[in-house]
Amino acid sequence: NMYEIKGRKFLQMLIILSSMSAPFIGAYAWVNLLGRAGVITKLIKSVFGITIPNIYGFNGILLVLSLKLFPLVFMYVSGAMKNVDKSLLEASANMGVSGAKRFFTIVIPLCMPSILAATLMVFMRAIADFGTPLMIGEGYTTFPVIIYNEYVGEVGTNHNFASAIAVLAILITLVFFLIQRYLTKKNSFTMSAMSHIERKKAKPLGNFFIHLYGYGLVAVALLPQLYLVYLSFRKTNPSGEVFQKGFSLQSYQHVFGRMGNTIWNTIRICGMALILIIVLAILISYLTVRRRNVLNATIDTLSMVPYVIPGAVVGISMILAFNNRYLPLVGTAAIMVIAMCVRRIPYTIRSSVAILSQIPLSIDEAAESLGASKLKTLVKVTIPMMFNGIFAGAIMSWVTLITELSSSMLLYSFRTQTLNIAVYKAVANATDGRACALATVVSIFTIISLILFNKVSKNGEIMM
Repeated sequence: NMYEIKGRKFLQMLIILSSMSAPFIGAYAWVNLLGRAGVITKLIKSVFGITIPNIYGFNGILLVLSLKLFPLVFMYVSGAMKNVDKSLLEASANMGVSGAKRFFTIVIPLCMPSILAATLMVFMRAIADFGTPLMIGEGYTTFPVIIYNEYVGEVGTNHNFASAIAVLAILITLVFFLIQRYLTKKNSFTMSAMSHIERKKAKPLGNFFIHLYGYGLVAVALLPQLYLVYLSFRKTNPSGEVFQKGFSLQSYQHVFGRMGNTIWNTIRICGMALILIIVLAILISYLTVRRRNVLNATIDTLSMVPYVIPGAVVGISMILAFNNRYLPLVGTAAIMVIAMCVRRIPYTIRSSVAILSQIPLSIDEAAESLGASKLKTLVKVTIPMMFNGIFAGAIMSWVTLITELSSSMLLYSFRTQTLNIAVYKAVANATDGRACALATVVSIFTIISLILFNKVSKNGEIMM
């Protein structure tokens, strides 16, 4: 947002794409890269004679989740920076404040609501992640793993203990959310952004390091997906279970022969969930920021709760709630839409609340003083000004919708199977070649979706 970067829009798309791999397939790729017998591990040992730390345990979980979740922070903060008024930076420069000091004393405080919103999202995503600690934790146990093992474990189950752990996870998240909301109110700023920041070209050395950092970080974050693409073209035995020497399209030949309905299901179910998410997020954010009271604050808090609940628990709850003669939704697309909306709406809510908190109330009051009703003001004035935040949250909701798995696995039927479920089934059946091909198709599908979002965007950019 501050400097000119070659291929800026392409880099933005790569940043989003770097967080798109499903947790279990991403962890599987990292094991193949940095595991004890991983490609990178063996390469460094053979070339330099150095044994690097493997990917397992707390450090590995921290690395994988950091690379997977930094796009959340990027999305939210990028949207906030576009609302920083250029005149504030010019005024600070006239007073002798520039460089890093201006960034930390002016830009960061102005973006603090979005930074705090992103912090909450990262925390919630990390505490609810199941696939990463399951694959590479090796004794470092997290809440979702305990809940899964106690609820559907093969050795023995303890549903009461699993429920108690789920409640504890919810309480911790609620405390974190309340702290975040308090800090947001304390550090809230409104900006009209009459003149937006103009990107400038850095000096040669600085320009080199800017590009090195940006593209280098994205390259590391994309390693799992790039490796999966490579494996998808590897030759396998007829069943797709064992990789062999050479390259082939046989994995894709198998996949494309059976995925027509799966693609349509992904578009249809995730599309309906996204529309519902946007409508509800706008309503909740407006009530939270513009119509503050105890009830609306409670609604805002409760809207965050389902996100931290492990997907398996959400799926089981949906089955119990809608498996009756009054609401017989089990096995239908509707129950998957509801579950996806419940789990992924926090992205759009938090980004919408963050961006709306930066819009002065005086603008709404001015529209109403000119004769516009509250509804017309919301539709014609407030929502267009919220577009950046809504769009940023909608993108993150969408790309997580098409990679949703944990709750969908319990709710889908043969008529509602989505792409990510197909990937999981391929991994579970040990047909790794087909799993990698399907995962690559999901990535391609994500890229196409981002391009379409880009065309819809008013300013022609993916980031807000």
